[in-house]
Amino acid sequence: MSEDTFRSVEIERTSVGKYVVRNVRGGSMSMGAGEDGSFTPVELLLAAIGGCTAIDVDHITSRRAEPTRFSVEVTGDKIRDEAGGNRMQNLRVEFTVTFPVGAEGDRAREALPRSLQQSHDRLCTVSRTVELGTPVSIIEAAGSTGD
Repeated sequence: MSEDTFRSVEIERTSVGKYVVRNVRGGSMSMGAGEDGSFTPVELLLAAIGGCTAIDVDHITSRRAEPTRFSVEVTGDKIRDEAGGNRMQNLRVEFTVTFPVGAEGDRAREALPRSLQQSHDRLCTVSRTVELGTPVSIIEAAGSTGD
């Protein structure tokens, strides 16, 4: 993989069930098992799906008009499937977007459905990866079992 395609985050344990996620640009956020205010991994997955599409849609529509409201709700059901494994189903991304009255707002409203479809069909890396079912490799790093 070339440098322009490579993405990564690092997750560091701070205590049982509590972690800090860091990116290469210096950003960080807390993640945990859902026992405090930090985001769970499932919530981060939902946020990534909605956030990816929100960025796409925002970039396309805000060229025409600044929205007066822009919110996204992402929902799904965490289930245990027939094989006994946990997974999400019924994923849904719902946009509530309004634009000002006038010609610019009309152009943004007209672009909204097309931008949602473009994000879903080709732009949003996150939802496309989930829908295509990209394999995940989990490995133990050499020397990780002892000090």
